Amino acid sequence: MAYASDKNAYGISDRSGFRYRLRDMRVEWTGAKVGKDEFEPKHPQLFPPKVGPDPQALRNPRPESGLEEQRNIQYGFRPVGFNGDEALTPNRLKSTGEVGEVTVVTS
Repeated sequence: MAYASDKNAYGISDRSGFRYRLRDMRVEWTGAKVGKDEFEPKHPQLFPPKVGPDPQALRNPRPESGLEEQRNIQYGFRPVGFNGDEALTPNRLKSTGEVGEVTVVTS
């Protein structure tokens, strides 16, 4: 298909509506055709880096020994209701309660 030369052609900017020479206009990454002074290149933050695999599994793992003894130690993080060995670390934060007598008088 044959086209006319853009020697004397003008175009309208998609951003501002101003008239520019067609040969001086540029196409942005959004597809908008704008004048040379309005052109904005694509920002580097719009090019996210390629992320590779994130391996977290271990080759030939071995279970840790002595887990029962380690789980009996109270470290103080949410210790209420701890069911561990009282001889290892006494728990002073166990909840206790008492029930007394209540007398209600109505008139």
